[in-house]
Amino acid sequence: MKPPLGARMERCRRARIWYWLGVGLAGAVICPHLHAQTASTARAAINQYCAGCHSEKAKAGGLVLSTLNPDTPDDHPDVWEKVVRKLRVRYMPPTGMPRPDGQTYSALISHFEVSLDRSATAKPNPGRTDTFRRLNRTEYQNAVRDLLSVELDVSAMLPKDDSSHGFDNITVGELSPTLLENYLGAARKISRLAVGTPVKAPQGDTILIPADRSQEEHFEELPFGTRGGASVRYTFPADGEYEFQLRLTRDRNERVEGFTEPAQLEISVDGERVKLFAMKPPATVKEHETVDQDLHVRAPIKAGPHVLAATFLKRSSALIETERQPYLARFNMDRHPRAQPALYSISITGPFDSTGAGDTPSRRRIFSCRPAKPSEEDGCAQKVIGTLARRAFRRPVTPADTQVLTKFYKEGKASGGFESGIEMTLRAILTSPNFLFRIEQDPANAAPGTVYRVSDLDLATRLSFFIWSSIPDDELLDTAIQGKLRQPAVLERQVRRMLSDSRSESLVDNFAEQWLYLRNLATVTPDARLFPDFDDNLRQSLRRETELFFESIMREDRNVLDLLRANYTFLNERLAKHYGVPDVYGTRFRKVTFSNGDVRGGLLGQGSILTISSYGNRTSPVLRGKWILSNLLGSPPPPPLPNVPLLRERKEGSKPLSLRERLAEHRNNAVCNSCHSVIDPPGFALENYDAVGRWRKDDDGAAIDATGSLAGGVPFRDPRGLRDALLQQPDLFVSTVTEKLLTYALGRGLEAYDAPAVRKIVRDAGGQDYRFSSLVLGIVNSTPFEMRRTQ
Repeated sequence: MKPPLGARMERCRRARIWYWLGVGLAGAVICPHLHAQTASTARAAINQYCAGCHSEKAKAGGLVLSTLNPDTPDDHPDVWEKVVRKLRVRYMPPTGMPRPDGQTYSALISHFEVSLDRSATAKPNPGRTDTFRRLNRTEYQNAVRDLLSVELDVSAMLPKDDSSHGFDNITVGELSPTLLENYLGAARKISRLAVGTPVKAPQGDTILIPADRSQEEHFEELPFGTRGGASVRYTFPADGEYEFQLRLTRDRNERVEGFTEPAQLEISVDGERVKLFAMKPPATVKEHETVDQDLHVRAPIKAGPHVLAATFLKRSSALIETERQPYLARFNMDRHPRAQPALYSISITGPFDSTGAGDTPSRRRIFSCRPAKPSEEDGCAQKVIGTLARRAFRRPVTPADTQVLTKFYKEGKASGGFESGIEMTLRAILTSPNFLFRIEQDPANAAPGTVYRVSDLDLATRLSFFIWSSIPDDELLDTAIQGKLRQPAVLERQVRRMLSDSRSESLVDNFAEQWLYLRNLATVTPDARLFPDFDDNLRQSLRRETELFFESIMREDRNVLDLLRANYTFLNERLAKHYGVPDVYGTRFRKVTFSNGDVRGGLLGQGSILTISSYGNRTSPVLRGKWILSNLLGSPPPPPLPNVPLLRERKEGSKPLSLRERLAEHRNNAVCNSCHSVIDPPGFALENYDAVGRWRKDDDGAAIDATGSLAGGVPFRDPRGLRDALLQQPDLFVSTVTEKLLTYALGRGLEAYDAPAVRKIVRDAGGQDYRFSSLVLGIVNSTPFEMRRTQ
């Protein structure tokens, strides 16, 4: 007599054959008797719990299951993958309807996943990325940096990219005439700056300081003993003199804010003082208009990147009140008047009396040889052009490439000499489709729908744009050209090398910032009357905390579950005051460890996440719940129904109502309740955090009830309980991280046929303690990443 189903499932779990929910092809191979039993269980469960609503007549959610055979899910993988996703997070059957027990849930999931994974192994479907994929703005900027050693912000040259599936490297195919003009203009400016081509007249740039940035305290990147101001990295185009003009912040009446006592304003380049301005407070309206006209200086500067800074010397007599806690932002007339003058902008004009292009990182990068005499120029040019084109095009240069680029070189040389020829060639390279587009061509004469392994060169490009958001370096390119990159040991060595490289920071400021919605912080403006302590300083600190936290997981190769459960974060004094964390002083961020049970630690306790998932005047359990479902559980709810009524505002003198009580009106509607019963509970768990992430005990006088449960019935009482509930099914979170990383790596949305690859990555990573590198390596070795399907 066979042991009961539950006993056999437990045996497989104990043998660590199935991870967490019994997922994996290995389960079907080693426990075939269990797989056969789950097939029978699946038929019965689908008929009992699903067929009623998902019949041909009812068609709930537009899904019909009654006509499909659950014994052979690989016949309709797109449908059954949707079913699996709903079952894993216990969305279905809906709350209030009869539901299977946990054992049946696991049996259903395991039956479908084993069958679907077996089919995917027999007939892999890697999907297909576009043949031509244009570099997005971030990738273009990074590629220019790595190709030419030129660091500049191209946001003023190129338009913002649209996002799809959560990332802006998805819908980047077409090149409209307007966008082409943008690229032509960018190439012209970048090539002149990189080569150091003389300008006909001095040019200018102005750096504006954010209007809501408080400048009462010291900034980390500026010298000790100073306050406020700004520090910028700026690339000077040539040796010569440059003029710097400073302007102070004014109110709506054009009066300089906070200027009541004498002040000293310093301007420096690379930490060396250029000039110290001693300023007296203006006494008349005219003096307010002209007070900063004398804040200018001209100084000789060498070409290349330099750090330009302007800041005020701190005065002990200018201490502001510190009794108001956690902090009182002072930055403009819309909130509080400034206590001291602040910097509004820095203008740079030049070069004047230029003495040449100088010795810059970009010129050293470009000119791999230097002709000693005119007869050597063309030979040197061929070497320079070949090196640049090879790196820019991410492949060996062909005779056809050389022929085209040589024409540009000769045209430029005829009008301005050797360096002008190189600049003209560089301009052509930067506007070439071979640089602007990632081009993956199908093998010649391949039949439609054929699955093939991408070339080593295409694999190198996929790898570099995944980890670096940029072009391959020489080592990676050489390895691909030699045909060695596809070797497992070589590929792993390259991946680990790239992760340890500083350029992998793009996984923080490009991938993580989009996945976690950190870019939305730039547009967050909480109500100044309700949150007078919120300013740009806090906004930047919130963002920096999460960046450093994610980077620590990546750099230390920690278990990705630490993103939820870590007992540490990174704080400076400004953010520590905001959170109420004692004994943190200064502007430098440092690692702060919390005691067990603290309300901070992990993403759910970080102000950046809590702020971007709130409204300007209040928290939003709906937004926070949606963020958790979408970004942590990988199961976003459907879009809201049209004409949803607004929440009733509290009337003066009426009994305080918590947000939970006000949202209860939405759940009174059965249609609304079907979604809100899933969305709201995890959002309510975070109600002790206000709209800017501070801890609170009540909501405008009303007691906060943070209790609830996930769709699977796992209860919680507060944010810590929610975190623990999420960690009870760790594979859900790890799968979500994997899906987000894979979407970002492939540059396309995931389809049903990608799900088996995701499950394999998660299973394999489980044996490596879910370390960050194990997910990256799993993606790089996956079928969708290494293979492609023909048109």
